[in-house]
Amino acid sequence: MGENSGVRKAALDELRNRLSDGRACAGLGMSELARRAGLGRTTVHAAFNYAEPAPSSNTLTALGKALKLPNDELLALRRTAVGEAVGVAEGERLGQLIGEWEPHALEVRPAGTATGQRVLPGYVCRAHDRVLASVVQEVGAGRSRLVVLVGDSSTGKTRACWEAVQPLAGQDWRLWHPFDPTRASAALKDLRRVGPRTVVWLNEAQHYLGDPDLGEEIASALHSLLTAPERGPVLILGTLWPDYERQYTALPPVGGPDPHSRVRELLAGQTVAMPDCFDSEALRAAHDLADAGDWLLADALTRAWQDGRITQDLAGASQLLKAYQHGSPAARALLEAAMDARRLDVGIHLPQAFLTDAAPDYLTDTEYDQLTDDWAEAAFAELARPVHGRQAPLRRATARPVRRPPGTPHSTPASLGPSAGPVFRLADYLEQHGRTTRGDQCPPDSFWDAAASHLSQHGALRNVAVSAGNRARKQWEHHILHLAAEAGSDDAMIQLAWWCEERQNFEAAEAFYRQAAETGNTTALRGLAQRRLEAGDRSAAEALYRTAAEAGDFHAARSLMQIRLEASDRAGAEAAMQEALDAGYDSALLDLSAIRRAAGDTAAAEALDQQASESEDARLLAQLAARHAENGDLARAESLYRKAGELGYSKAWLAAGTLRQEAGDQVGACASYRLTANTYDPYDRIEASSLLKRAGDNEGAQALIDTLVHGHGHAELLITLGTWRQEAGDYQAAADNYEKAIQLGSIFAIVALANLQEHLGKADRAKDLYRQAADRGNLLSDWPWWPYGLNPDGSEADPWTCLRCTPTP
Repeated sequence: MGENSGVRKAALDELRNRLSDGRACAGLGMSELARRAGLGRTTVHAAFNYAEPAPSSNTLTALGKALKLPNDELLALRRTAVGEAVGVAEGERLGQLIGEWEPHALEVRPAGTATGQRVLPGYVCRAHDRVLASVVQEVGAGRSRLVVLVGDSSTGKTRACWEAVQPLAGQDWRLWHPFDPTRASAALKDLRRVGPRTVVWLNEAQHYLGDPDLGEEIASALHSLLTAPERGPVLILGTLWPDYERQYTALPPVGGPDPHSRVRELLAGQTVAMPDCFDSEALRAAHDLADAGDWLLADALTRAWQDGRITQDLAGASQLLKAYQHGSPAARALLEAAMDARRLDVGIHLPQAFLTDAAPDYLTDTEYDQLTDDWAEAAFAELARPVHGRQAPLRRATARPVRRPPGTPHSTPASLGPSAGPVFRLADYLEQHGRTTRGDQCPPDSFWDAAASHLSQHGALRNVAVSAGNRARKQWEHHILHLAAEAGSDDAMIQLAWWCEERQNFEAAEAFYRQAAETGNTTALRGLAQRRLEAGDRSAAEALYRTAAEAGDFHAARSLMQIRLEASDRAGAEAAMQEALDAGYDSALLDLSAIRRAAGDTAAAEALDQQASESEDARLLAQLAARHAENGDLARAESLYRKAGELGYSKAWLAAGTLRQEAGDQVGACASYRLTANTYDPYDRIEASSLLKRAGDNEGAQALIDTLVHGHGHAELLITLGTWRQEAGDYQAAADNYEKAIQLGSIFAIVALANLQEHLGKADRAKDLYRQAADRGNLLSDWPWWPYGLNPDGSEADPWTCLRCTPTP
């Protein structure tokens, strides 16, 4: 103990000496240092006082920045001074030294035509590499950073990350690649153990951030790692396909679920675009490397020098595409079934029996008639042959077993276990090719039938059911939802309960709710509570709401509050909201404030409103602003809207502008609308541009449209321009804009054009467009042509003529 005490005191003295030397070199007095560091004078004096305890990590970080001292060294001294472990002993630290890694073990794609070789071609630095190099310099100087490379498959994202971390290898940094038993579970389990000078390697980050059960928790853990100075510096490197980035960063519909809120916040401003092709400068550099003896680049340049798709060629993309486009009809059918399965989120590992039964309807009648008895065996063998010496279009895979902690029952439900029989994995490049080229295709009947017959995991079944519903195949949706529910999907049970309620089949709805409630699903508990309320059993409803609220369901807490208010139990209502507030739901402040104000306790209500106004939750601030606006306090409302807008909530700028407009301040209103350019929601910017146009600020409207062109592609812009032309009566120009947006892949443009054709009385053309939108996966509740959906044979159908409409006992 005495020896440890001596070590800690020596570290604390050294820490104070470094601070004192830094202040002397900077020539700063205590007051000026406090001002530059943004700290109080008392805090700064205590940090330099040898008789005081060690300063906090935040204080030390602020002082180190003001004095330009290395932050990681200061924090390391502090950890020693306070006897705080970095997290684990050096021998137990996560990962291994960067220099000990073999790049292919980190999923850098093999390249070359010679089987068995594991060599890397020469590397050509491009614009994104310079961005990565800047980030690496920052972490080397002591600042934790996150950066995610976003680009299509086989564009060199993983190789770029590998090259970027090489300078850190000379500084004894470690690299940790969470992988086993699954990427998401490995990451969540050990992220808390990540220590300083570690690269967290999240290649194919959708497997981490997009995990339906763990993704949000992983995002929160990554945020905590980045914002804890004592754990840094760390570098979190990830890669993503563009489709996943758009999915994770898109704002949810108003009042709808927000499954990626934490991921969206984590990624904001942290992504770097990866180009598909080498530009002329990069091609010249590649040729120089080839002339210097790089045979891999020389070989790739013989095929890809014209289109610049060098990395794709090195990864075998062109050969994979050739295997798909020029393979046998049966092999092509299997690949298209696999492509559709992946884009509809069936899962990475696709059962052979599913693919075999899904494939027939992808064939023409002539191709089907020519099938031999062994067609499936021959097609799978054809697709298992590697191209370019490396990748197979469709390779056999082995699903890892599910790992469970000690004491967990060994019985494995079908929904969690591997699928029966062999499973296959589609090559990444072909998966993305399918997402791009087959986005407007609806899978044929054999696909849905095979899914219902051979998929066993409840997540895959539920995803297929949702995809069927989104394509107006309502009978398939209903049938497969039943299968998902039987396999254990509480989400499927909830959806079936909602359907039963819509049909006034309350007994069946309650049965589904009860099944889901047994899994701990709080939405089901709320559904049961509502059923009890409607039956007049207030006591049972309150008990169910209380159970859901105690499990962390804020909606249940608000319902519990409402029940108690209706029973004149103000204290009980306050208690319910206080528990929600203690659980971290700041929105409860507004409910508590309303309760206190209704009881005449204005001072307490104002105190709660003030506490809410100090929040960094932009949506909460906007809700509080709306309340002040309703009460006539427009100045406070506008101030809160502006704060929410500065936090990135674009709807707050729209609301602030509306307040200015209602007050007759057209200039102020337009100024607020223009500020949506600083936020990332393209649809709110479209709305703001329309408001600016109506207000006569054509220049401001055009400026917002320009931000869409550069930041989000042209589809939203074209739809907006089409809407404006349609409102002006220029229907041909509107249709032209919609058609251009359709060519860019926008489903919403198809619906907009269908609405226009319907308005013009062209019913047949409108119906055809609605069907196209349905096939591509856009279901609208107000379709005039198919209020119920389509039978498997394409005829119109009511989903409730399906095989089963009641849950299995």
